[in-house]
Amino acid sequence: MYEDLFSLNDKVAAVIGGGGVLAGEMALGLASAGADVSVLDFNLENAEKKAEAVRSLGRRAQALKVDATRRDELESALEAILKEFGHVDILINAAGINSATPFFEITEEEWHKILDVDLKSVFLACQVFGKQMVEAGRGGSIINISSASSGPPLSKVFTYSVAKGGVNQITMFLAREFAPYKVRVNAILPGFFPAEQNRKVLTPERVEQIMKHTPMNRFGEPSELVGVTIFLASDKAASFVTGAIVRVDGGFMAMTI
Repeated sequence: MYEDLFSLNDKVAAVIGGGGVLAGEMALGLASAGADVSVLDFNLENAEKKAEAVRSLGRRAQALKVDATRRDELESALEAILKEFGHVDILINAAGINSATPFFEITEEEWHKILDVDLKSVFLACQVFGKQMVEAGRGGSIINISSASSGPPLSKVFTYSVAKGGVNQITMFLAREFAPYKVRVNAILPGFFPAEQNRKVLTPERVEQIMKHTPMNRFGEPSELVGVTIFLASDKAASFVTGAIVRVDGGFMAMTI
């Protein structure tokens, strides 16, 4: 019964940013539940490594180089996925970059770059892949990646916090818009999971502050995002779940003083 509840057999997932540590682990989790996976990433070499790991689990996989801030590249990627697999049922939006630039030193170039990668990419992918899901009539699951900085915002990551607040809004808005078509839209809100994009802001002083504010007193492990990913991707297990921002943060956002 429970295997069937969380089974993703016959499902196809597109994981944008899937060459990274966290999204890559999520891609493998989807494959372990039965999904075939297209790994989309700006770094094709990383995408190919994750795709090969998916194949080692006995699932079909595809690696595509994609700049998620460009509609034409997302459209081309969708076309390639449909050609390879015939349909797409699950979309994970996990492209992301960060910066610890002090507010008065943030340039317009940096502002636009972070907003493009972290927010515009979600908007574009939801348009491109969301339209395909709606028109195909198979339903589907879109999973965006939020952040503990999405509100209340964290210090030192101004533009990133603005972008992730926007991701939450996109998630809730589209949950309402896509519900009649059985396309569910949710977000996972990770706490602190050390990865390449945030290592530069994790100074010893910063880590001490984080630990004081995290009841579980540790960082998250990438594998700890897999369960919630499979849950949200499953049309059976999460059939009545849309517009949710699911926290996986060791209690970070439950902490005050």
